[in-house]
Amino acid sequence: MDDSTRDDGEIFEATVFLHHFKDLPDTRQQAKVVYPLDEVLLLALLATLAGAESFTDIARFGEKKLALLRRFRPFKDGTPPHDRVGDIFATLDAEQFQRCFVAWVASVTGIPEGVIAIDGKTVRRSGRKKDSTAPIHMVSAFSARQRLVLGQVKVAEKSNEIIAIPKLLRMLAIEGAIVTIDAMGCQRDIAQTILDKKADYVLALKGNQGSLREDVALFAAEQKARDFADTKVTRDTTIGGDHGRIETRTTTVINDVAWLQERHNWPGLKAVVMVESSREINGKTEHETRLYLTSLVMVAALIGPIVRSHWSIENSLHWVMDMIFRDDECRVRTHHAPANFTTIKHMAHNLLRTATSKDSMRLRRKVAAWDDDFLAGLITR
Repeated sequence: MDDSTRDDGEIFEATVFLHHFKDLPDTRQQAKVVYPLDEVLLLALLATLAGAESFTDIARFGEKKLALLRRFRPFKDGTPPHDRVGDIFATLDAEQFQRCFVAWVASVTGIPEGVIAIDGKTVRRSGRKKDSTAPIHMVSAFSARQRLVLGQVKVAEKSNEIIAIPKLLRMLAIEGAIVTIDAMGCQRDIAQTILDKKADYVLALKGNQGSLREDVALFAAEQKARDFADTKVTRDTTIGGDHGRIETRTTTVINDVAWLQERHNWPGLKAVVMVESSREINGKTEHETRLYLTSLVMVAALIGPIVRSHWSIENSLHWVMDMIFRDDECRVRTHHAPANFTTIKHMAHNLLRTATSKDSMRLRRKVAAWDDDFLAGLITR
């Protein structure tokens, strides 16, 4: 990946992201490589930034934008056809590719601060009916404050998020951050992994924890009935609403958990959090109570926003992947290609998110397709 000059003396523009992928193993026979891997990655990223949603789109982008691409690399043999692009992405090791992504993000963001939300998303059309291949499921880590993807791992076939989440956590530098995970991630091993990374956790507690969930729910209900006279708590109530909905949330942090530790020995547990919400919609009121375990020693007024920050991964990542990048319509299906293409889309998401622009994400992507200088600027900042 030499950033030297071309024959005509023009200097290639810097492409910092490529340096983090220079050690990515390329299993092709090097003597027969026509399209260098760095050129293929650059092509895929620029095309995805500009609206490409398939390998066919990427190949056509290469045909139409060869002059732009040659600002960065020689492309002496032009750009590959769509089937060659697909073959290359199918054979690249997905886990190594994701590690390169994590290193690139870390070089840009440093150690993230605040809430890191972890959640999974299925790429619905990545499965194949003819051989019963299930759609891939990717677990991502998302910085709620920066609104950037920090890393992702593919959930292995016949496995689940419980195995994937610790693998993702071990890839990340998260010291001092607060990790939030929905109920699937409320596991002792996951809690311990977070603590080992010198971070804190807020984990949703639901039925998958059996007697632990039952004990916490019973204790919280009993204490609430007695107006928390027998235990030390902090409480905070907020009222908000939009689109005709009024929502009242009361967060209660119960710090008396010694009895719970004696019974369940949960790693690093410092408090139980109860969030009671009531929603008024069109004259009807819905009530919900959610429980969380946390390693934080913090008052309710500070814990409440942390709990709500978890949903940034739904609103600012999963929704954007589906509505802006058309993720659920993507039919990339072969071997490692779906996971690797998802990683490319996450790279494009991060670059568009950090662009100096007041436009929406949807419009930024359109401008990237219309304006070569804007597109080039996204990867040379």
